[in-house]
Amino acid sequence: MKHVIHLLTIVLVSAACEGVGQGRITYQPDTAMLAKAFETYREATINNRRFKHADIEPLILKRLGGNAFEVTQLGVSVLKKPIYQLKYGIGPKRVMLWSQMHGNEPTATMALMDLFNFLEASGDGMDSIRNLLKAQTSLYFIPMLNPDGADVYTRRNAMDVDLNRDARSGATVEGRLLINAAKTVRPDYGFNLHDMHIYYNTPGTPTPVTIALLAPAYNEEREINEVRGDAMRIAAGINQLLQGYVPGGVAKYDDTYSPRAFGDNFQTWGTRTVLIESGGYKGDPEKQFIRKLNFIVILNALIEIAQGSYAQYDIESYESIPFSDSKLSDVLLRHVSVSRDSMEYTVDLSINRNEYTVDSEYYVQSRISDVGDLGENFGYAELDAVGYHFMAGKIYPRVFDRVGDVSMEQAMDLLRQGYCAIQLAQMPENRHHGLPMVAFYQQAPGTAGPHLGRAANFFLSKDGEPVYAVINGYLIDLAAAPQETFKNYVQ
Repeated sequence: MKHVIHLLTIVLVSAACEGVGQGRITYQPDTAMLAKAFETYREATINNRRFKHADIEPLILKRLGGNAFEVTQLGVSVLKKPIYQLKYGIGPKRVMLWSQMHGNEPTATMALMDLFNFLEASGDGMDSIRNLLKAQTSLYFIPMLNPDGADVYTRRNAMDVDLNRDARSGATVEGRLLINAAKTVRPDYGFNLHDMHIYYNTPGTPTPVTIALLAPAYNEEREINEVRGDAMRIAAGINQLLQGYVPGGVAKYDDTYSPRAFGDNFQTWGTRTVLIESGGYKGDPEKQFIRKLNFIVILNALIEIAQGSYAQYDIESYESIPFSDSKLSDVLLRHVSVSRDSMEYTVDLSINRNEYTVDSEYYVQSRISDVGDLGENFGYAELDAVGYHFMAGKIYPRVFDRVGDVSMEQAMDLLRQGYCAIQLAQMPENRHHGLPMVAFYQQAPGTAGPHLGRAANFFLSKDGEPVYAVINGYLIDLAAAPQETFKNYVQ
């Protein structure tokens, strides 16, 4: 869908929207304006997902003493890292936004840094938005609730507790900080900002769920009261905006009531709460496009809260958003011919690449996640392998001193000869490498295959010649130049 290109329009609307008085000016920003705001105010110091507390703390502290934000240290984490709250505006509608309660869910945190830049700017033709937010809302941001988890890119905190299951007991220091912040602020609206795995799809389609939304339940029966109904309307407005960017790429998150979860409890406490889960988008491994979407939908939702215009959306529009399915994989190979124990058979193979963090980098290890009839499944990369045969790879006999001794061109030539792995004489200090090869020191990887859970290193051949390589879960067309950035690791 092409975006309609307009300037910021200012229109008069009637009092049909709650909180918008007769004749009051309502701001109707379009997608081009919101996208321009993101590009203008994107925080340039953060470019990938694995940033740490030390990377965002200066971005918070530089706002101390400024005119836009009131910065407060709410407390410290288990490992004594400061946890901050930033307040913007003096209006009557109190909105609380918290991000990264799971340390490995940083997409919205990036977007909040961009939003801070936007809110403290001026003189760019968008001051009317800032003035509206200042006058009508008081915004309370907690941009990194779990700094200990963020520093090692893990879900849980340093006590090994999932903070989003601590709303009832308050056993963690970070959970208590959020509970106390909610008691102090008593927010009217809340945004619970998360990431989810990239393997959710909209039901029956190969489209990844790029953003999942939820107005969490406040009781077991999942009833709809005024508070939850308003949250549904806000989510419906977010969905409508997102359809212009990721058509069909929005779904609802599981709405099973959880008495331990913060979103459900905020809803119970009377806060109109919306969960935003950042999922997957093809070609966006660092989630920079999804970061942009977070910026756009959060800013637009805040504008709609400020002027009450979210009331234009109906609950039925929210209910019509499908629940997410989970039938995506990184690679799906259909109709692969396999010979094993004198048997010939045809199967589909799904392959996933699991990420492992090392400092600010990561590598992947692949696994065959399913084997059999996967007719209802999909892949970010798919290949109909009718006529292709599973072929185990060979280990190149020459021993190389280091990975750097092999060029990309050499690696591709070795793949075309049916070699999937190279041997190294010594273990390198930096074990990351970007070659489309298995590299190992001392112990050779297994190349038999296709077994559930086994690493995905093999070829698809035709007439005995390799045509495609699958190396550590990356699908490589041997007739073309590599299209991926390989995140491999010396074994």
